Amino acid sequence: MLYLGCPQWSSTAWKGNLLSSHCKNADMLHEYAQVFNSVEGNTSFYADPSIESLKRWRDAVNNDFKFTFKFHRRFSHELQLTNIDDELTAWFNLFEPLLPHIGQIMLQLPSSFGPAQLPLLTQFISKLPHDINYGVEVRQPEFFKKGDAEVALNQLLMGNNINRIAMDTRALFAVKANTEALIDAQQKKPHLPVHAIATGEQPMARFVIASLEHDYKSYYQPWLKKVQQWLDEGKTPFVFFHTADNRQAPLLARQFCQDLNYNHRVLSPFVGEKEATQSSLF
Repeated sequence: MLYLGCPQWSSTAWKGNLLSSHCKNADMLHEYAQVFNSVEGNTSFYADPSIESLKRWRDAVNNDFKFTFKFHRRFSHELQLTNIDDELTAWFNLFEPLLPHIGQIMLQLPSSFGPAQLPLLTQFISKLPHDINYGVEVRQPEFFKKGDAEVALNQLLMGNNINRIAMDTRALFAVKANTEALIDAQQKKPHLPVHAIATGEQPMARFVIASLEHDYKSYYQPWLKKVQQWLDEGKTPFVFFHTADNRQAPLLARQFCQDLNYNHRVLSPFVGEKEATQSSLF
C-alpha cells in the first residue's frame, strides 16, 4: 500500500480543482479523502484539537484513510522530551477517537536537538504505546554526516521500528526566492541533505518544490526508484507533496503517481475537475 497526501486537507485555492467549487470548510476533509488516502496533520504541532474536531474528522473519512499527526511542539521544543509523562498520557487520551485512523504519529525535533540528546529520545520512545506507528524528523546537521551520530540515530530508530522521516527541499531551494510564498517557504523549511533510509516498515518522504513551473522532476526521479523499492520489499511508504503555497500540491502528487505508474485514486479526475467538465457540456 502506498499512502499519498498533502500537508493539509483544506485550502480555498483547491476549490474548483481538487475540491468542488462550492465546497464548505466543513466538507473539505471529506472531499479531500475521496482522492487522497493520507494527510499531514501539521496543525497538531501548534495546537491541540478539540475532542469534537477529532470525532468530526474521524467521521469524515473512509476506513482506509490514515492521518499522520505531529506531536505538539511542547514535547519537542518546549519540554525538550523531559518531564512529559502526564502530558503524553493526556495527549494520547485526547486522540483516542482517531487512533484507528492514525498511520503515523510524527515527532519533529528542533535543529538544536543533537547527538548529546539521543538518550532523551531513547527515553521518550520507551514511553510510547507500542500499537501505534511513529516517525521522527531530525534537523541537526550532525545527523546527516554519515558519522557516529547518524549511525546511533538510525540504530535507535531501527531497533524500535520507528521511521526516519526524509524531507527533500532541494527543488525548493534551487529557485530564487522572488515571491512572498517562496520567501516564506524557504525561511520555514530546513535545507539539509536527503538521506532516504527505511528504519521502519512505513518509510516517509516529504517532497517540497517551488512550483510546477520550475524543475522538480530531476529531484524526484530518485524517489520514484526508492518508493518502488520500498513497495517491492513489502513496506508501506507515506509520501507527502508540498509546493511553496501548496496550490499545486495535489497536481504534484498526481504527476508523481503517474511517473511511478502506480494505480491510485489521485489519477482519477478530481471532484472540481469533474464538475468543470460537466458544466462545459451545457
